[in-house]
Amino acid sequence: MASRATRRGFMLGILAAAALLGGCAGMGESKPAKERVVLQVSDDNPKTWHQALNVVNNLNMNYGKRGIDAEIALVAFGDGIQMLKDDAVVANRVQEAVKGGAQIIACQNSMQRFKLTKDQMVDKIAYVQTGV
Repeated sequence: MASRATRRGFMLGILAAAALLGGCAGMGESKPAKERVVLQVSDDNPKTWHQALNVVNNLNMNYGKRGIDAEIALVAFGDGIQMLKDDAVVANRVQEAVKGGAQIIACQNSMQRFKLTKDQMVDKIAYVQTGV
């Protein structure tokens, strides 16, 4: 038989999960929750980036066809920050992803590490201090 502390911890876990998932069903929320997907890329391999951008594109198409409101973000940090430069081999695909509604986000800590400035990066991407 589970102890009272174990049962209390289990119930707190259930309540925390319910809060993270937007509450319990039937609590008056009339609008479906927005889907949110975050991908991270810390690799500067173009093959990895093409695959990640394919995933972004597929998610946009899939959610769009189903009429689901979705927010899709790709965060680059570490060596992956190199692929958000405006002269990177995937720069055009990154721009297409932004135009398609995805948020492409650069880690400024990684930019500092590689001595990159916003002027060197693809237009219309977003920035965060720490991208992990």
